[in-house]
Amino acid sequence: MPAPKNTIKQALAEDRLQMGCWLNLGHPAIAAIAASAGFDWCLVDAEHGPNTLEMIHAQFNAMQGHPAATAARVPWGEGWILKQVLDLGVQTVVVPMVDTPEQAAQVVAACKYPPEGNRGRSGGLSRCSNWGQITDYEPTANDEICVIVQAETRTALKNLTEIANVPGVDCVFVGPADLSADMGFRDRMDAPEVKQAIEDAIVTIHKAGKPAGIISYDAADYRRFVELGVRFIGVGADAAICAKAIRGQATAMRDLLS
Repeated sequence: MPAPKNTIKQALAEDRLQMGCWLNLGHPAIAAIAASAGFDWCLVDAEHGPNTLEMIHAQFNAMQGHPAATAARVPWGEGWILKQVLDLGVQTVVVPMVDTPEQAAQVVAACKYPPEGNRGRSGGLSRCSNWGQITDYEPTANDEICVIVQAETRTALKNLTEIANVPGVDCVFVGPADLSADMGFRDRMDAPEVKQAIEDAIVTIHKAGKPAGIISYDAADYRRFVELGVRFIGVGADAAICAKAIRGQATAMRDLLS
């Protein structure tokens, strides 16, 4: 059984746009629905969602065989959690709050087997190798793992070119919510200062030769972000989509029946 190709990493290298859905609710059925809905990728969020390793495992199993590629965001860029997530078979990891090139380099090292990094070997004991059936998993893993680091503070923006230039960083993802808070505009991601900082960051990442990523719930911003160089864009989240649909249905039916 050959090792799977990472279609997210391949698309980023080819400068192709990919849109995806955030998965915060932690349910395999919702993950499967999202993975078959037409998104290019679905990301299980273990930073702001209640997603334990067991829940990530269950959702990745549920999404297997569906069209969307899969990714996971870890709660922090620590080697131990990256190791465990990668051993679950995650090929694309998103790492929050990366402020310096040194932090980015540590993240990359944790995702790569020696000699390129310091990721520990699990042999045939993990899902990543399909319990030993993917015999070329380890020889190909360093080339197939996709590392996406998040720039979410003013410090990160100051170091953006250096972060983007770290070997092994495949994409730099701008985090609008945390960036706006760090800039003093909490709950005001639409503040002109924040929007300008985001646009400048996307341009800087693009000039450094790396694709940029972002999540936005404002469709008016999508095209502008793509024009500036975004190639990995989150266009929705399961919690927000479900909440809007359920509340809308309740309101519509109450209006109809009242």
